[in-house]
Parts: sequence; structure tokens; C-alpha cells
Amino acid sequence: MSRRRFERLVARAVRDLPPRIRERLDNVEIVIADWPTREDLAAAGLDEGETLFGLYQGIPLTGRTTSYGFALPDKITIFQGPIEEACRSDWAIRQEVQRTVLHELAHHLGFSDDDLARFGLE
Repeated sequence: MSRRRFERLVARAVRDLPPRIRERLDNVEIVIADWPTREDLAAAGLDEGETLFGLYQGIPLTGRTTSYGFALPDKITIFQGPIEEACRSDWAIRQEVQRTVLHELAHHLGFSDDDLARFGLE
């Protein structure tokens, strides 16, 4: 799939979020990368060779205090290569992109991996 088409899928996943959730994306950058780096895998607690579809880096909304300010934007990275490798159709890619965007956005909102597993977004 072309990068441009993949970018449109990510943009659509964000656009389709409920307005109340989209409003919480202030100071969040969403980027697309081909593959996770070793550092990305380590940040996610994974070993080299394990699969990572997305990564949230930042301070979750629930962890911010009154001293939060002048901070760099939080960052959500969506990894195109692993998603395409794991999915057998364009439909499956679209579904995984939506799921991954939701998963990483949930981390921004303050949900843990255990919380996400209970919601079926592991």
C-alpha cells in the first residue's frame, strides 16, 4: 500500500473519533513510520523481532500536574510495515489502523495495557 493511502487511513481513523475524544488530542503529534527501531521496541518493552504496530510517547493526561507546560507534543507513531505484514487485505489493514490508533490514543488518555486488554484493545 502506498504511504499516501496509509496516511489517509490514519487520518480517517482520527477523524472518525467522537468529537469529545478528538478534542483531547491537543498537543499530540501522530506520525507514520515504516518500521519500529530498536529504541521503539525497547520503549514498548519488546524484544527485537517482536511486533509493534504503534507507540505512544508522552505524558498521559492522567499523569499531568499543574506544573505541566511548555512540553513537547506527545507522539503517537503508527508503524506501516508491521501492520501490512500482519494483514492480508486492505480491509484488514484499515481495521488494524483503526484499532492501533484507538489503542495508542487510549494510552494518551491514561489507560494501561491491562485496561486495554479488558476492552479488547490489547
